[in-house]
Amino acid sequence: MGSFGAIGGMGAASVADGRADKTRMVAIVSPDQARVMTDADDRLRDVFRRDEEAPPALATLTPTGDAAAQARAAFESKDYEASAVLYGPLDRPQILYGPRGKRAADYLGVLAQETLTADRLGSAVPRVVATKMPLERQSGSAGNRRQSASFAVFGVFLLNLFLASQVVGTMAEERNNKVIEVLAAAVPLESVFLGKLLGMFGVALLFVGFWGTIIAKLGSFLPPEIARALAIQTAVGTPVFVALFVTYFTMAYLLLGSAFLVVGAQASTPREIQMLALPISVLQMGMLALALAGTANPTGWVATVAELFPLSSPFAMAGRAATSPAIWPHLAAIAWQLLWVSIFITLGARLFRRGVLQSGSARPFWKRAKAN
Repeated sequence: MGSFGAIGGMGAASVADGRADKTRMVAIVSPDQARVMTDADDRLRDVFRRDEEAPPALATLTPTGDAAAQARAAFESKDYEASAVLYGPLDRPQILYGPRGKRAADYLGVLAQETLTADRLGSAVPRVVATKMPLERQSGSAGNRRQSASFAVFGVFLLNLFLASQVVGTMAEERNNKVIEVLAAAVPLESVFLGKLLGMFGVALLFVGFWGTIIAKLGSFLPPEIARALAIQTAVGTPVFVALFVTYFTMAYLLLGSAFLVVGAQASTPREIQMLALPISVLQMGMLALALAGTANPTGWVATVAELFPLSSPFAMAGRAATSPAIWPHLAAIAWQLLWVSIFITLGARLFRRGVLQSGSARPFWKRAKAN
């Protein structure tokens, strides 16, 4: 997939570069003004970095008769593809531009102003060489924290999207080979469900630890500027944020895994698994959208709803760890999510007992433990 993506990206880049090579912005000015405008264009282009989209290359034409007709004819030229054309006196220039040439038209207006200034000064506009000194913030900005919040939400979502769905197939497989009936006869079903969930979570932790180590090592090869731009900046501090991220990944896995356990316990064929798992996947996408909407305004009502709703709470609280320094809401959220994990597991066990084992309603496990 990575190779195909790279090949497709290079193909799209080559097409874009080929089109950009032929694109021009045209100025219909006198030869003297053309020299001044070309110098101004060279000076202004220094402010554009390599990764920024600079205006198209400048081409100048000498006026011949009707300048307006010459400007319209420039768009029909076979030598280049005109994005914007300037003509007329520089103090009142006329600029025509095509569908994607509004930015080039604005740039031509700036060039006209620079050229007119140089004409009236009688010489080229003096070049100012500024002394530039980089400054790094001691604390992350609000924009960086919101970016880190979005990263946390996406990270928790993607990890659970890849890993939590594996629980469905495991439960359905053991139901088909009658292992689950043997386990249910020996221990409470709630214990079976929780054990399955914790066992698959151990596999998920191994997966995350392995790939997380590789990604962390690859990050050390990035240039310093890119590494600083991608650095996680959080309100609670990096060590606490990492601990909360792992915790909310755990909570999201337990919540979604328990829901998938219920699906796997009810399904008996792969087709039934797909049909029942699809609504849960759609619900996951909805929870992701709700949590991301909350990160845009951490103090709004959408963020509050996302933090209180059980299935979106781990995502939203992972984002909150990046934007708010308070710790006590995380303790309350973890307790709230653990409550819903127990509810989902109990509900799944009861549904399995009544729908699959056909054993009817049974006493809750805490009453059975008290009787024993």
